[in-house]
Amino acid sequence: MGANLIADGATFRCWAPGANAVHVVGRFNGGDRWAPDEDNRLVRDGHGYWAGFLSGVRDGDEYKFYVFGRGGEGPKRDPYARELTTNPAYPFSHGIVRDPNSYPWHDAGYRPPAFNDLIVYQFHVGTFQGPNREQRVAKFLDVLDRLDYLVALGVNAVEPLPIVEFASPRSLGYDGSDIFSPEMDFHVERDAIGPYLNKVNSLLGRKGQGPLTREQLAIPINQLKALIDLCHIYGLAVIFDVVYNHAGFQIAGQDESLWFFDRREGADNPNNSLYFTNQTHTGPVFAFWKREVRQLLIDNAAFLVREYHIDGLRYDQISVIVQQNVNDGWSFCQRLTGTLRYVDPTPIQIAEYWPVDPWITRDLFEGGAGFDATWHDGLRDTVRTAVAQAVGGREAQVNLRPIAASLYPPGFTAAWRAVQCLESHDEVYTGRALRIAALAGGGDARSWYARSRSRVAAGLLLTAPGIPMLFMGQEFLEDKPWSDNPAFDRGTLIWWEGLERGEKPMVDYLRFSQELIALRRRQPALRGEWINVFHVNDEARVIAFHRWLDGIGRDVVVVATLSETTHYDYTLGMPRGGIWFEVFNSDVYDNWVNPMTAGNGGTVLAHGVGFHGLPASARLVIPANSVMVLATDRGD
Repeated sequence: MGANLIADGATFRCWAPGANAVHVVGRFNGGDRWAPDEDNRLVRDGHGYWAGFLSGVRDGDEYKFYVFGRGGEGPKRDPYARELTTNPAYPFSHGIVRDPNSYPWHDAGYRPPAFNDLIVYQFHVGTFQGPNREQRVAKFLDVLDRLDYLVALGVNAVEPLPIVEFASPRSLGYDGSDIFSPEMDFHVERDAIGPYLNKVNSLLGRKGQGPLTREQLAIPINQLKALIDLCHIYGLAVIFDVVYNHAGFQIAGQDESLWFFDRREGADNPNNSLYFTNQTHTGPVFAFWKREVRQLLIDNAAFLVREYHIDGLRYDQISVIVQQNVNDGWSFCQRLTGTLRYVDPTPIQIAEYWPVDPWITRDLFEGGAGFDATWHDGLRDTVRTAVAQAVGGREAQVNLRPIAASLYPPGFTAAWRAVQCLESHDEVYTGRALRIAALAGGGDARSWYARSRSRVAAGLLLTAPGIPMLFMGQEFLEDKPWSDNPAFDRGTLIWWEGLERGEKPMVDYLRFSQELIALRRRQPALRGEWINVFHVNDEARVIAFHRWLDGIGRDVVVVATLSETTHYDYTLGMPRGGIWFEVFNSDVYDNWVNPMTAGNGGTVLAHGVGFHGLPASARLVIPANSVMVLATDRGD
């Protein structure tokens, strides 16, 4: 489908079942051929597809389909265009013929982490990093300025919010219009490529890889490929957020969009769109009952894996697909996941489905939808609720039992099939829920209460089963809401400047995040399946659970509290007697190194007196508002 270079030219193919004629017009061989004629007319097959070959077409040529339909005639953008021109009058952008092999990949030896080992970092390209972010949309290549930072943080996967073309320069990305082309406002113009080329080649050189040329990096789609390539070289998987349940609402008003691609009669009738139904979900919903529409979306997923080397897809609001397409939504999901797994079984396929339903992750042969994992709100809601309760003070009732019930996702065949978070783009967008630091501080996001309760929340997330996900800034105690449009929503950019000038609460919290993530990667039981929540004491605000590897051991005990006072001589059950190492104590990170740290001196001796249903017990010091981790060894 679309435009594909072959010897001496390119083939073109589109679906326009209601069209009377389809032509390919454009700028070929340095000349303008924007008028339809017999030389650029395509041939129709018996299924409504139009195809043909144009000689002399080269990489970088601009083109459109020109469609004659019963309702009118005019140009249409190719729904499969790999790249678009950056015409300021966006609805009149052209497709660009691109050689998918124009980027020289360096990531042949990269292998993504196992699904249960993933630690995901979600961010928004347009606001994440770069100069003058309030006024200037940040770029794909700006992300590279934080590549070393992400590696040092310890995450092993990044998940940008949707990066496909949308109509406006600013957007969360969930209003895509051209799903095969990257967002063109995220690329750097040719005349500004110099400093970015130096940065890219420096990063490549540090890993012993050959440099890119200016011409290679000046191609917009190659800038996204360079970002993915370097993430792989530096050990980071890349998961794309894709939106198949709906398109941007502007689609219906764009004359050259795919809404009425075959220019059929009734352009003012919402029931007459070629690709969409008359239903909406912040934009028109795709017509999944049409095989060709399903194929467009499945082709897109396969294309992103093949041509962009991505390591996973997070599918937005699969629940909308299923609920608004009762007869076809579930079967589409099965076709999507099954086909992509046939194309490449390596990438993880993550659904967003509300309310959470484990069947979305069941295998196809069981009747499930075939996704590997799904977003889960269990820990998000229960931990946030407990933190909010603790803000009421030492006399407030804090209920930890819902957390205990959510540490292992109920009904799932494996814990790693649940992606757990405390913050995401949905929760912390301006006007919605508070950031954890703001929630925990009860009005003072830099107080000891905010810092310590935030550490407890993060500690529970990163020691629980499942795939943990962080949202940009969460790792350094960002407390402000976030917006994709900081020029309008002032003061919503994550505050790199505070970190860089050494604001101590941020610097200390970042160290805490780095070492907590390192602990998860160093202690394999924290990435495993097994958990026993053996102690919940709401009065003392203490929760404890045991993690281990079945048949191997590597036991870990996690003790968390939202108590505002330190517990001394607290008797806790232990899985076995002997020496346990205090491998993590969050109290250390307050005003690093905390001179008033409460703890157990690095080791705990468990005696053979059973307690809390376990065969041994120990007397512990549990610091106020803390997470403490005890282990049978110091870790890999």
